[in-house]
Amino acid sequence: MARTVPSPETVVPDPGTRSAGRPRNILWLLGPALVAGVAYLDPGNVASNMTAGARFGYLLVWVVVVGNIMAWLIQYLSAKLGLVTGRSLPELLGERIGRKPARRLYWLQAELVAMATDVAEVIGGAVALWLLFDLPLFLGGLITGIISIVVLQLQNSGRQRGFEYVIVTLMAVIVVGFTVGVFVSPPDAGGVAEGLVPRFEGSESVLLAASILGATVMPHAIYAHSALTRDRFPGRTDTLTTPRLIKATKVDVTIALAVAGSVNLAILLLAASSLQGVDGTDTLQGAHAAIAGSLGGVVATLFAVGLLASGLASTSVGAYAGAEIMQGLLKIRIPMLLRRLITLIPALAILAVGIDPTWALILSQVILSFGIPFALIPLVWLTAQQAVMGVHRNHWWTTALGVLVSLLLVTLNITLLVLTFTGA
Repeated sequence: MARTVPSPETVVPDPGTRSAGRPRNILWLLGPALVAGVAYLDPGNVASNMTAGARFGYLLVWVVVVGNIMAWLIQYLSAKLGLVTGRSLPELLGERIGRKPARRLYWLQAELVAMATDVAEVIGGAVALWLLFDLPLFLGGLITGIISIVVLQLQNSGRQRGFEYVIVTLMAVIVVGFTVGVFVSPPDAGGVAEGLVPRFEGSESVLLAASILGATVMPHAIYAHSALTRDRFPGRTDTLTTPRLIKATKVDVTIALAVAGSVNLAILLLAASSLQGVDGTDTLQGAHAAIAGSLGGVVATLFAVGLLASGLASTSVGAYAGAEIMQGLLKIRIPMLLRRLITLIPALAILAVGIDPTWALILSQVILSFGIPFALIPLVWLTAQQAVMGVHRNHWWTTALGVLVSLLLVTLNITLLVLTFTGA
């Protein structure tokens, strides 16, 4: 049954406020976007941006900037959907996909995408522990998974604010780990300015641009953000209205994407200024060695710590998204611990048999590309419907931008898939 969309004046009790009519300060309203934004700082993004900077210098700076702008719109729409409807994107789709076989097929692709993303994140954590402590990759992956279980228990026990605090703390570690090198070896201002001009240099730069944009918008981040805002703001008061929450969400998304975009840009600039032309920077291990050789062991260690925080934070958010996908589409909720153990199996199997971690990261990004249209197109469509969003539906120009971004991202992801499978 469709949920009745509240008007801006609707007044219901809100347990998240100090009193019936007095909400907490603006900082209390922030958080869900920062958690979802961790998806933009996962090991796959690190690898793509590092490779782009090392091979082409400042050429693809504009790609990172454009990708971040598109991500802002998408995450805002996802957050608004959860706020206004009190439903996550998987829940709304589960209600609207009438046939059970179709709903199961939709769940299967979304689940595979979430698991593929999780593979990249666990592998990133395992590589970081190997770089820091020389731990075997399998053991590092197991430790990454165990820590993510502990973090997830905060959210699973209803302590969402605690879950957010942990993720935001890890994000702070990521920021320090991935940006300190830029201050040690500042980029060339003229080169950065030239990099803002859209252009390519050969087919390989096109492939890398598609990889950067393909890794920018994560399907599981779209699913997760709508659920995070739904859970954080279950009610309204006379002052904590839906319009006010939407305004706060814009601030939240802006802060989150400014942080994520700045870090991704810093990674590319670091590689462009210090690692251009250095062999082996197309792998995380090679990038770490190159940083150590160019900027010293301290910067390289901080990079590895940032990579570890990236893997831990992003895999926790990915597992949260996967649980929401199953619950929303199939109305099935299994214990979080059991689910986490199941989703760890593919990543641990890859590490156990000795498959190259970089190749596994690339494969996970390819699988992820398949899921982009299934998350993005329904999001734009649902947020444009008055029956779903009421007075908070998209303005026509917001929908037009959403359609344009969707077409661009789907086209680029198809391009990425074709180039990958043809070996171009």
